[in-house]
Amino acid sequence: MIQLTPHMKIWVAKEPIDFRCGIDGTSAACRRVIEQDPMSGALFIFRNRIGNMIRVLGYDGQGFWLATKRLSKGKFRHWGGFPQDAASVTVDPHQLHLLLVGADWTQARPVEYWRKIA
Repeated sequence: MIQLTPHMKIWVAKEPIDFRCGIDGTSAACRRVIEQDPMSGALFIFRNRIGNMIRVLGYDGQGFWLATKRLSKGKFRHWGGFPQDAASVTVDPHQLHLLLVGADWTQARPVEYWRKIA
């Protein structure tokens, strides 16, 4: 099971990748597209060209997790919010949840994970 924590790095790639590749091809896309080490413990989120599938790659210290979500109808409409010159962006776990359910994750307010106790 993939455990999401508030301090986990989550990278979302701007451009689609070829989903015919497995773990090795997706981890190569982490190095090539996002320019990060796929074994760093971060999660890497990609979409396919059509826009109806999302792939999540993570490494837990023992091996890779590869999860795919394919919509039965429609597409992931809210795949944007990227700076013009960026190939990827980092998101927090709350934004990842919104992305996976098809909501507009780019308009989400940042979640305060730590608050000063009064």
